[in-house]
Parts: sequence; structure tokens; C-alpha cells
Amino acid sequence: QLAESGGGLVQAGDSLRLSCAASAPSSRYVMAWFRQAPYKEREFVAAISPNSRTTTYFDSAKGRFTISRDNVANTVYLQVSQLEPQDTAVYYCAAERGWSYDSVLTKVSEFRSWGQGTQVTVSS
Repeated sequence: QLAESGGGLVQAGDSLRLSCAASAPSSRYVMAWFRQAPYKEREFVAAISPNSRTTTYFDSAKGRFTISRDNVANTVYLQVSQLEPQDTAVYYCAAERGWSYDSVLTKVSEFRSWGQGTQVTVSS
């Protein structure tokens, strides 16, 4: 099971760190963040390989998003800076076994484990 936390109501320009805690060891899993805005499809935000050596971000990340993980704590983080109203969405954590310790996955259909999501609302 995955449990996200750290969302809330913030102002444009603020920073936020989301956390996702796994209830079981996750060191062999690719971990990722997705988000879903109202009336839009769920979209990929960031992913990190099991050994943290590989990270990838969506095209519009603009250097504002940073994904990291702590395999001892079985937790993955998403640091977001300079938040914009367009970042308003429910942010979901996802996990899936990777092809290798260096691999990442980026498609919704590739992940079988999902958290319940945490709401991030950015006011202008």
C-alpha cells in the first residue's frame, strides 16, 4: 500500500514537499508521481529508478520538480518549487517492479500499485 501526504492549499511561488510511504519494502520498485487536474487525464510527473541513479520528469517540469527516495524508510518524495496555479491537481504516487535497478517507467498503464492521492491547490 502507498500513502501520500504533504498536499494542501498554498500560494503561487511557494514550495511543497510531497511524501509517499510504502507499507512494504520498495527498494526493487520504480517509484513515480502522477497528477490529475479536474476534467483532465492523469499525467506523468516524475519517476525514479530503484537505485536512484535514474530520474526522469515530464517535459514541463522546468527544473521545479525533484524526485528522490529513501529505501530504508520506504518513502519517495516530490519537491516542488515555484508552484503555479496550473500545478493544482491531485498528486498520486505509484510503484511497479522495474526491468532493472536502473530503469524507470512513465506510463499510467505500467503501474499496478497506486496511492489514494493528495490534493495540491495553488492560489494565485
